[in-house]
Amino acid sequence: MNILAIESSCDDTAAAVMKDGRTVLSSCVSSQVEMHTVYGGVVPEIASRKHVEAIAGLADRAVSEAGLTKAELDAVAVTYAPGLIGAVLVGVNFAKGAALSLGLPLIPVHHVRGHIAANYITHPELEPPFVCLCVSGGTTAIVDVQSYTEMAVLGGTRDDAAGECFDKVARVLGIGYPGGGPMDKLARGGDDGRYPLPVAHVSGAELDMSFSGLKTASLNLIHNAEQKGETLDLSAFAASFGKAVSGSLVPRVMAASSMTGYGKIAVAGGVAANSRIRADLQAACARSGDRLFLPELRWCGDNAAMIGCQGFYEFLAGHTAGWDLNAYATRDIGLG
Repeated sequence: MNILAIESSCDDTAAAVMKDGRTVLSSCVSSQVEMHTVYGGVVPEIASRKHVEAIAGLADRAVSEAGLTKAELDAVAVTYAPGLIGAVLVGVNFAKGAALSLGLPLIPVHHVRGHIAANYITHPELEPPFVCLCVSGGTTAIVDVQSYTEMAVLGGTRDDAAGECFDKVARVLGIGYPGGGPMDKLARGGDDGRYPLPVAHVSGAELDMSFSGLKTASLNLIHNAEQKGETLDLSAFAASFGKAVSGSLVPRVMAASSMTGYGKIAVAGGVAANSRIRADLQAACARSGDRLFLPELRWCGDNAAMIGCQGFYEFLAGHTAGWDLNAYATRDIGLG
């Protein structure tokens, strides 16, 4: 089954063709990072306009690079939630038009489910059930992946997402956007004990997290150093920040795995590329005996291959949409 997949939930326009869920025939991404870097973050209106400009050509390119004709496509999958509403609408409307004109089924895919499915591309042997730590600029959640299409959130952030904190701190430091990559590079070789930073505990909800206090403490540390004319050890600060984020995420996903008894842990989303989090998870799983599944770095960020992968399983479960499919800025992962 050949699925044309479309992803436009934030600032990357992406199109891909997937065969039978786990074989990538093509994956094309048009990034807007350079444009949004000027503003220190994504400007929704600009992102939406750029999606409109790029999406048709990118879809044609994906089909061409897959070595197929449009007549050989069997379905169209698209991210319909969550994300920047204007950006998601562009993808949904294009996918509806493509599916209607080609006479193909339309498959709606939840963006976070897509990130989870990226693990199937890297690890063809991975099958549910397993626990997945989903960490990105907009999402931080521990998900019970009971089957390919049945999922439940076991715990998540009460406020800011981990990826958002990386972005905000990096912006204040002036080291680039998005902030995850620059912060990760800066942290290498740094003394992670130099600047003690808080790791929040949510009373009565052991698997929930909070990152607003970490963000505030980090920004205060930076500003106080500036006001006092002190030189901040940037490498040590980045290492300390990464340690605090990992210290919140890793123990909770390990606890979730112990609770479910699956013995399998996956990680998904842009922050899944962070070297500190990956290393800490590898060490924790080596101690616990859990099998750890990490997506290749190229599948951590937003892409359409992951949408086509999850779309295949949604299609098998009978989850298709009509021409009234709408876009949503927020949507529970359990709703698909």
